[in-house]
Amino acid sequence: MVGSSDNWNSAVAEAIMAIGTPPFAEKLVAALRGVATFDYSVMFAYSGDARPIDLHDDFPAGKRRVFVTAYQEGPYLLDPFFLACSRDVDDGLYRIKDLAPDRFYQGEYFRSYYVQTGLSEEIGYFIQLPGGVVAVISLMRADHSPQFSAREFRKLSACEPVVRALALRQWQDLHRRYSDDAVEDGQSSIQRHIEYAFHTFGKSVLTIREREVVEFVLKGYSSDAIGKILEIAPGTVRIHRKNIYAKLGINSQGALFSQFIEALSAEANSG
Repeated sequence: MVGSSDNWNSAVAEAIMAIGTPPFAEKLVAALRGVATFDYSVMFAYSGDARPIDLHDDFPAGKRRVFVTAYQEGPYLLDPFFLACSRDVDDGLYRIKDLAPDRFYQGEYFRSYYVQTGLSEEIGYFIQLPGGVVAVISLMRADHSPQFSAREFRKLSACEPVVRALALRQWQDLHRRYSDDAVEDGQSSIQRHIEYAFHTFGKSVLTIREREVVEFVLKGYSSDAIGKILEIAPGTVRIHRKNIYAKLGINSQGALFSQFIEALSAEANSG
């Protein structure tokens, strides 16, 4: 650990004493910083089709506009951490790259949004809370810092039972901040919302198959991976992409991403 076990015990004790009070998240982050250094942290709660709730973050104002404000406007739908909440991912600590599609770092979510974060790595604790809510505590290193080493990751993973227990106590009633409809069957509700967003995008001009291709392209899958999922040849996937661009009047994956986010914003404003 960066500090001694005595320091860890003292820091955890402070977090325990802060349960139910505003300083809790700050105390928990301080305890984790005693295990391994990181530049930023953010805690989001996900439930159904509701926008993520920012439970805590320590970003400077300029960074917060990217990590929180812009994220909540729509890019979260393509975030591997958000998408993992719609699957049966066990509680635990994960590297974002271990949950991401095969072409995540070449995908448009990464190139148009995630690259703005200037991170070298992001890892996150996943905690299943009552009422279908999932809390994700992300620890981030900026691009001037190295990625978390295997040793650091193991030590942070060893802290997971304590982090989970504290989070469960702090946010046991968090589901009450959502409407009953939003938390009912939370994980399947997330999936329904994601499917609706992708399957209705460009509906007036794109075929069902083309909308399926759009979904996987934006999520960061390669043509080979999309072909395997849809059981079509990679060359056919590339033809679909060419047709999609022509029908939407665009010529790049970046423009496709922008149109998708604009469509999400328009839908949210009309809802």
